[in-house]
Amino acid sequence: MDVFVTGGSGFLGQHLLRTLVAAGHPVRALARSEQAAAVVKRCGAGVVLGDTADPDALRDGMAGCDTVVHAAALTAQWGPRERFEVVNVEGTAAVLEAARWSGVARVVHVSTEAVLADGHPLVRVDETRPRPVRVVGEYGRTKGLAEDLVLAANCAELTTAAVRPRLVWGPDDTSILPEIVKAANAGRFAWVDGGHYLTSTCHVANVCAGILLAAERGRGGEAYFLTDGEPVSFREFLTALAATAGAELGDRSVPRWLLAGVAASAEAAWRWLPLRGEPPLTRTFLALSGQEMTVDDGKARRELGYRPVITREQGLAGLAAGGVPDQP
Repeated sequence: MDVFVTGGSGFLGQHLLRTLVAAGHPVRALARSEQAAAVVKRCGAGVVLGDTADPDALRDGMAGCDTVVHAAALTAQWGPRERFEVVNVEGTAAVLEAARWSGVARVVHVSTEAVLADGHPLVRVDETRPRPVRVVGEYGRTKGLAEDLVLAANCAELTTAAVRPRLVWGPDDTSILPEIVKAANAGRFAWVDGGHYLTSTCHVANVCAGILLAAERGRGGEAYFLTDGEPVSFREFLTALAATAGAELGDRSVPRWLLAGVAASAEAAWRWLPLRGEPPLTRTFLALSGQEMTVDDGKARRELGYRPVITREQGLAGLAAGGVPDQP
């Protein structure tokens, strides 16, 4: 494959670029800044300066490519509605338009289980689960709209598919592990209802493997969940993940019903006053991390031949041996 990647300088994007390069695929990536360009170069990929709001950059990057992986997204738990719309929805529409103009054969979109997050637990759901009318938070809402655009764009000339990894983790993670360690070191970490519920997870190496398989043989107009395998206790996983960075999470726990009220009040205050920065707690956090969120990757296994390339235990051992980047 000759591949063009958006979001190549991010956590997942860097791993994807290195995976593609190691497999011998020519690859270029979009970079919004010189700093992002330097990251892309270190991964061994070619650089295309610009962002998803720049149609010329997108077309230049896709020239001669047969496959596009769209991994760029705004993944924050809080922010202006307009910003989520521009990056996640309009950015995806621009990628699809450039792909059609450039004659690209396949587009793989990196989606998320958050497109199904309506505030209730997800219990071993598969791709037949319809998207809810109302999704908690702008991240899940706009990623759902973006996924709709991608799957609806499938046609004879352009095959489109989406992958939905749940709780992406691994080396060089810039969000989950650093935030956990930061909260633990500051004495601010607390479990939601003790953390005694199940979660699916997906090591970044497994996400990359699933993306490549979707690019090679994914059915057009289809979405695929990706995981590490059987679900695990959220508390057990986070405790082990934090331990790889030498952090202890303790036993402090807060009832979910209490946190739900705090999150709703905090969001209202930040939205209407408005206050600077982000609320200390969001409904998105509770929806994705404060209850069972388990998904079934059977469809990817059946149709793509997907199998995790690394176990959860191997991934944790690798993190413990290699350490993590300095905390922000």
